[in-house]
Amino acid sequence: MTVAVDELEHLDDAEVYRQLEAARWAMSADLLRDPVTLARGLDRRFRMRPHFQVIGEALAEVGRGDVDRLLILTPPQVGKSTTVAEWFPYWWLCLYGTDKVAVTSYGDDLALRRGKKIRSYVEEYGDEWGLYLRGGSSAMQDWEVTKGGGVRSVSVGKGLTGFDVNLLIVDDPHKDRADAESEASRRALHDWYSSAALSRLQPDRSAVVAIQTRWHPDDFAGRRIQEEGRIEDGGRWKVIHLPAVADAKFGLDPLGRAQGEPLPHPKIPTRDVARLRGWWANKKATSIVRDWHALYQGDPQPGEGALVSEELLRLLRDTTTPAEPQKIAVAIDPSGGGRDVAGVIGGFLGDDGRVWITDDVSAPMSSAEWSTAACRLAHRTNAAVIYVEWNFGRDMCVLAIQTSWEALQRDGEIPKNVLMPAIAPVRAKQGKLLRAEPIAQQMVQDKVRFRGLFPDMEREWATWQPTDPDSPGRIDASCILVYGLIPEANAGAIVHAPLPQAPQGGGARSGIPGSVQANRPASPYGRRIGR
Repeated sequence: MTVAVDELEHLDDAEVYRQLEAARWAMSADLLRDPVTLARGLDRRFRMRPHFQVIGEALAEVGRGDVDRLLILTPPQVGKSTTVAEWFPYWWLCLYGTDKVAVTSYGDDLALRRGKKIRSYVEEYGDEWGLYLRGGSSAMQDWEVTKGGGVRSVSVGKGLTGFDVNLLIVDDPHKDRADAESEASRRALHDWYSSAALSRLQPDRSAVVAIQTRWHPDDFAGRRIQEEGRIEDGGRWKVIHLPAVADAKFGLDPLGRAQGEPLPHPKIPTRDVARLRGWWANKKATSIVRDWHALYQGDPQPGEGALVSEELLRLLRDTTTPAEPQKIAVAIDPSGGGRDVAGVIGGFLGDDGRVWITDDVSAPMSSAEWSTAACRLAHRTNAAVIYVEWNFGRDMCVLAIQTSWEALQRDGEIPKNVLMPAIAPVRAKQGKLLRAEPIAQQMVQDKVRFRGLFPDMEREWATWQPTDPDSPGRIDASCILVYGLIPEANAGAIVHAPLPQAPQGGGARSGIPGSVQANRPASPYGRRIGR
C-alpha cells in the first residue's frame, strides 16, 4: 500500500498516521509470506538463491498446516541451516507467538548457536510483530517470549522432557561419518526421535522439519523415508532433495534443472554457471566416491553393493608376514588436468607370489604433480618399473614422467647417477567393471595384501559400485599395479557370487592378523633378515 505525498497534505494528522500504519502493517504481512522472504527483507547480507525459494515455499506449507513432516536434503554449506534452523523458527514465532519451538542438532553447542541466533532476531526485529523476550528469560538454551511461546535448543537424544513442542527442528542429527556408521548411535537417535521427541508434540499445532546432509542408508533421513514414506508414494514426508549435480535417477528436480546442472551456492552468483560447475567438480575430485554419493548427491550407497567387503579389506592388512620383494613398482592412473584424483600406488611382487601394496600418494594433481609424485615414490622405494595405463595418453605420460625425473635430478632430490625406472604399459580391459573385478577376485584368492592401513584406497574399494560411471583413481592405479606385477590377472573378468568375508586359498593365509595397526614397527617390505 502506498500513500501519495500530495494526498497527505489534505489529511489530518490522525488520518495520516492511520494510513502510514496500514502501509507498514501491509509490508510486515508481506514479509511473513515465507521465511526466505522475511530473511531477505530484514537481512541485507542474505543472498537469495533459487534453492532458497524452493525451501521457503516448502516451509510456508508447513506453516499453513498443509504439510506436517518436511525433510530437506542438501550438500554441506549451501545455507540450509541458516534458513531452516534460524529464520524459520523466528518466522514461526512471528505467526504463532504462543508456540514452543525445539531446535535440536548433534551437539549442544551447535543447537545453542541456533537458539542464540533466533533470540537475536527477536531482540532486533521482534517489536514489528509484537515479539518481546519475557522478563527473566535469560537462559540461552531455553527462553520465552511474552506471548507464551519460546525456544529450547538441545542436542538430539536429550533435553525435551517436560517441554511441549509445536515445531521440532532436527538440524544435522549426525555429527560425522563415524557417528552415522555406528549402529549403536543410529539406534539411539531413532529411539530418541520415536519416543522422547514425538511424544512432546502437541495436538493443536505440530510439525517436524528435518535438514541434513546424508551419510548412511539408515541415517535419520533414510529411516524416516523407509518407515513413513514420501508424500508422493502415499507416505507422510515431503522431501526436498537437492543434489549438488542434477541427476535424472532422483526424479524431477525441485529446481527444474537438467541432467548435470549444478546446485546454486550462496557465495557464487547463480548466473556464473561455469564457476558453479567448477566448485562442485572440485568437491567431487577431492572426495572419495562414497562421500560424493552421500554428502553431495544425497544418495548414500550400501556397502554390500561394492565389489569388495570392508571385512575382506581389513583382513588383507598385514605388516608382519615376511615377504622378499622380487619386483618393486609404481602404478599411475593419470588425472585429467588436476580435475580428479590421480592414482599413484606403490608396491611389490613378493617371493610368496602376492602383490603387496605399500604406498598410496594419490591426490587431485596436474600432470606435472602426479608425475613428480610418482618419480619421488619410485626413487624412495627403489622401484624398477613405473606402470602406466596405455589405453589413453601414452606419449603424454612418458613425457611427463621423463620431465619430472630430470627436474628432480636437476634439483638434487634424486642423484644424477640414478637411472630412471622403466616405463611399462598396462593395457587393462576396457570398462571399469572389467578392469576392477579381476583384481577384486585376486583379493578374494589372497593374491593381494596391504603392507599397512590405506583408508582412502580401502574406502574406494569398499564403496565403489559396479554400476557407478565414475572411475576412482586409487582403484584404477591399484588395478594397474596388480595387472603389471601379475599379468595373468588381466586374462578377463570373473563374474562371481557375492564375495566371502575372508580370503580363500593362498596356502600361508593363516598367519594374517585380523587387524594390524599401520604404524607398528616393520620393514616397509617385510624383508627377511639375513637373506
